[in-house]
Amino acid sequence: ARVVPPGQVLQALDFEASRATAMSAKLSQYRVVHFATHGLVDSKDPQFSGLVFSLVDRDGNPQKGFLGLQDIYNLHLPVQLVVLSACETALGKHVDGEGLLGLTRGFMYAGAPRVVASLWNINDVAAAELMAKFYAALEERHLRPAAALREAQTEMWKQDRWRHPYYWAAFQFQGDWR
Repeated sequence: ARVVPPGQVLQALDFEASRATAMSAKLSQYRVVHFATHGLVDSKDPQFSGLVFSLVDRDGNPQKGFLGLQDIYNLHLPVQLVVLSACETALGKHVDGEGLLGLTRGFMYAGAPRVVASLWNINDVAAAELMAKFYAALEERHLRPAAALREAQTEMWKQDRWRHPYYWAAFQFQGDWR
């Protein structure tokens, strides 16, 4: 949010990080939608895959916080890019003749031509560092999303603390490379 001009960002934190916010039509007005939450992927039964948001409301009452794959398919999200900063969000079930059924496909079906997602369980601190570098390259240096991700991953690799691919290589760019 620090690198996006004021008025062009919506931060939904704490109780606002809800399923209702994720399903809101107002998200379609943004270029990039970034979900930093928990991802659940069921490679055997992809319909049980989804993202987890706040399970309680502001008053502590239980609320539905799971945004399932079927919900994602029903979104209207014609944004330029969706970023899934959560564990294993690039995985799914391979179906012959169809390809991979999972969260990435769901967001593409919802209208996003590009998705950044992860292949394995990610380290929260490393993911935050990688995303800060990614958005700096995307917003400040105006690189295309695939180039911005590559640059962020290269910068992470050059740092002793983050050199191991575990910290930066999980994130993959999928969809329209332009």
